Amino acid sequence: MSVSPMAYEAQFFGFTPQTCMLRIYLAFQDYLLEMMAVVEGVVLKKLEASPGGRVSRLDVRKSTEKFLRFMKEHFDQLFGKMEEVLLQLVLSIPPHVLLPEDRVHRQYPYSREQFQALQDEASHLQQRCRAEAAAGQALRAELQEQKAVQAELERILQWFEGLENTCREHGTSNIRESFTFLTQNSKKLQDVLKEVKEKSKKIKRGDE
Repeated sequence: MSVSPMAYEAQFFGFTPQTCMLRIYLAFQDYLLEMMAVVEGVVLKKLEASPGGRVSRLDVRKSTEKFLRFMKEHFDQLFGKMEEVLLQLVLSIPPHVLLPEDRVHRQYPYSREQFQALQDEASHLQQRCRAEAAAGQALRAELQEQKAVQAELERILQWFEGLENTCREHGTSNIRESFTFLTQNSKKLQDVLKEVKEKSKKIKRGDE
């Protein structure tokens, strides 16, 4: 049997050519054994039909085994030649032939250094994609924060607009003047509150 691995042929056929030849060899051998068993049975029946014969069953078995060895030796020789022819001419792929899945290597040939450079570039691009994805996530978070700040500013502007409208209703159109007015009134209210508290204390003391 051939000892060449024939891996490329195994890729195409789905099995190694040596395995195919081994199965053919075993099938022929099994057929030869079955055929010799049938021949031996026929000879034994002939002997039983002629009781006066000098050949015994043991002699028939020895002759069958001897003939089987002879057939097996010649079969091995013939099969060796047949295996050589089949492996070279039938079950082998010529060196210049490429399988469909390997034709891309002919169209785009790359050396080991070029392949390593491509792998490095792919790794670099992958790192850049990850960095850009992280930056995009940070930008989205910042955008959400800006939206929240914008909403707060809009609320403050609405409050100022409401304050301005209130001031206009009370005859004050300038916001600065309105704040001054509110500050003055607040101080007056504080003074009144203080005066009320002092009078309350005096009243309590008079009651005692």
